[in-house]
Amino acid sequence: MKDQTVPLKLVAILADGEFHSGEQLGERLGMSRAAINKHIQTLKEWGIDVFTVTGKGYSLSGPIQLLNEETILSQLDQGGLAVIPVIDSTNQYLLDRMTTLQSGDACVAEYQQAGRGRRGRQWFSPFGSNLYLSMYWRLEQGPLAAMGLSLVIGIVTAEVLQALGASDVRVKWPNDLYLNDRKLAGILVELTGKAGDAANIVIGTGINLAMRSPDASVVNQAWINLEEAGVTIDRNKLAASLVNNMRGSLQLFEREGLAPFIERWSKLDNFLNRPVKLLIGDREIPGIARGIDQQGGLILEQDGVRKSWVGGEISLRPQDK
Repeated sequence: MKDQTVPLKLVAILADGEFHSGEQLGERLGMSRAAINKHIQTLKEWGIDVFTVTGKGYSLSGPIQLLNEETILSQLDQGGLAVIPVIDSTNQYLLDRMTTLQSGDACVAEYQQAGRGRRGRQWFSPFGSNLYLSMYWRLEQGPLAAMGLSLVIGIVTAEVLQALGASDVRVKWPNDLYLNDRKLAGILVELTGKAGDAANIVIGTGINLAMRSPDASVVNQAWINLEEAGVTIDRNKLAASLVNNMRGSLQLFEREGLAPFIERWSKLDNFLNRPVKLLIGDREIPGIARGIDQQGGLILEQDGVRKSWVGGEISLRPQDK
């Protein structure tokens, strides 16, 4: 990965949302205006809107709050968090370092060059406008005990967002957050380990805070961000609160499984008692969503008969979409 020092310094200067001339930026960073313009192109590649106005210089579309490792660490119950501004993938960063990690170790990033979603899909990850957070957890009971873990993380993330002012956030089985019936956040759980051994788990969360104009070839369903909903959340406070609450909830999950979370899920379930359809390959299975069972399976009612569905290749959608 090429050196990101100068572009990151440039972002820090422009983060105030004011205009800065090429000459001023060149003086501060010790380089020519032509060199500044080259680094401005890097910022645009990162998904940052940079305006160039003759006679005024460069400006972002608005101020951005940058992640600050010291600020986040000061709000954590215990350490174990890294802030890496530019990264390939927060999940991959932890997967590559699992042998040196302790349960609860986490990282956050401003920008992912190769963010991942479910089923190997790309996760659109523009710089500074969302939150990308991953956490490592070692589950001693093994891979089978991890069933339902993505639901726990969904619950925790929704509750944290609600506590910080986004009162209408809901969960969608098995690993999304919704707001106003549109996708606000996604969760990716990646697990290694075989039966009889402990499970090494990396949990990734991506939350849309102020994302604008995503790549339509990457974001293929209705989405929303908190800014559009009129909610502004301190990104550093959000990161710290998520880490603290995820750690506590994963300890509870380790001790008691999914049982303590069933009722919490039902209070947050965006599609509870609504007509939905399950997408499995080319199949569409209509029914009424009736919550989740003790194993985290989706309960679907068809003609008065209820059946539980589990599996990573199932997608849930409202019946009219």
